[in-house]
Amino acid sequence: MPTDNAVVEQDDAEGGLTSQSALGLVGYRLRRAQLSVFQRFLTVFESLALRPAEYSVLVLVEENPGRKQSEIAAALGIKRANFVALAQGLEARGLLERLSVERDRRANALHLTASGRVFLAQARARHDQLENEFVQRLGGDSERERLLMLLDRLT
Repeated sequence: MPTDNAVVEQDDAEGGLTSQSALGLVGYRLRRAQLSVFQRFLTVFESLALRPAEYSVLVLVEENPGRKQSEIAAALGIKRANFVALAQGLEARGLLERLSVERDRRANALHLTASGRVFLAQARARHDQLENEFVQRLGGDSERERLLMLLDRLT
């Protein structure tokens, strides 16, 4: 058995690994695809220091200004505690503002700041290019629609 510092030589003559049981599983393939998509997202958005969840929040808030923090979190499937930290981070960057709801002072209504709207416009342009890249890799719009339909069956 090799030690941590040992170098193991591999015979590469046989080519890649194969596995009917693991590599063919739907869950495994979905996870691999998700990792690939997220890695590409992180690369494209690195200079904006924007993660996928943050982008989703900004888009949803832009399209639904004044909605409660809890509503945005629920729509994205983000736990309350995690969403609070996420919203605070976006607020600290000057992209998002949380205002007390008039009829419920415990709740926060979310709005993009002016800087947030400018920032999101830049992010959307990058995301549009990224989405187009993914659509081309899938083989076009009809394949994209087919994939979305299949994914909807799982959710």
